[in-house]
Amino acid sequence: MASVTIAQVKKRFGGVQILHGVDIAVDDGSFTVLVGPSGCGKSTLLRMIAGLEQVSDGEIRIGAQRVNDLPPKQRDIAMVFQNYALYPHMTVRDNMAFSLMLAKIDAATAKAKVARAADILGLGELLDRFPRQLSGGQRQRVAMGRAIVRDPQVFLFDEPLSNLDAKLRVAMRTELKELHQRLKTTSIYVTHDQIEAMTMGDQIVVMKEGRIEQKGSPLELYDRPANLFVAGFIGSPAMNFLPATLRRAAGTATVELADGTRLPAPPGSEGSDGQAVIFGTRPEHLSLSHAGSTTTIATQVAVVEPTGADTFVACRHAGKELAVVFRDRQAFAPGSTIHLQPDLARAHLFDAASGRRLAA
Repeated sequence: MASVTIAQVKKRFGGVQILHGVDIAVDDGSFTVLVGPSGCGKSTLLRMIAGLEQVSDGEIRIGAQRVNDLPPKQRDIAMVFQNYALYPHMTVRDNMAFSLMLAKIDAATAKAKVARAADILGLGELLDRFPRQLSGGQRQRVAMGRAIVRDPQVFLFDEPLSNLDAKLRVAMRTELKELHQRLKTTSIYVTHDQIEAMTMGDQIVVMKEGRIEQKGSPLELYDRPANLFVAGFIGSPAMNFLPATLRRAAGTATVELADGTRLPAPPGSEGSDGQAVIFGTRPEHLSLSHAGSTTTIATQVAVVEPTGADTFVACRHAGKELAVVFRDRQAFAPGSTIHLQPDLARAHLFDAASGRRLAA
């Protein structure tokens, strides 16, 4: 196992800059997730770590070794791809053992490594089957087994679950996390799915247009997003954003919404009197309140979606969409007015111009 250090890494394709000086420290034995929308550069960065793309500027180190100019086979990494990349004419056993054969590992050692990986992944009964005889989840486990037998310093995962159906994706997330807890191999995982990022990563790196917007633990990003982009990207359903104006008078800070509603500003909020701001609150941090309260938001119900455990309600306030998740069952009539009380201790304030979080 080894740490991975990415220092001021840039990537250009011709005259187009794809990565703009990325810095990431991946601790030995940790699980880091690169997450962001399509085209943000996360897969390109992973391929650069693997040696499948050249580094234009900056440095990548695996452990103490600089690997910028090393070919992939000398980097002691194993990569799991989105499309499995299994050899269709080989059995599961032969697919898993193929890299060991290329490395001229003796047959007894290779057999033992394949047996161990098959035991870890529950593939023992499938070793004599061909890829066409396997389900999508089984194929992905074979791809992971092929990586495990190499006993690499670093695992690289490039959206390995995106081809699976929703239920299987949830199950495979659990398997991957258990696998990491068992092997404790340094892992870097690329996904566009923020739920995968939140549930799997020790460290999440949120990327946008080739730059890092924020990095930290899942709950750090959820509780203290650095800007509007991270706040809107992390969390499902997404955070609600309401345009507002910050008012300061007599040592008190309030937030004035578009319809004139005034709420106390979240504790510790920065900003000056009259500043255009965005008031952010997560759907699960809104509760039902009675009419007439001075710190509630009056909204009109648009759609009610009961899910059994929760009730999702889509509302509108001053022309803006507002999502609410109630942890109990509610029966609101579309078009009716409900009053919502935000949990101000967990609300957020952002500068409308820059998107930066206004926090002490």
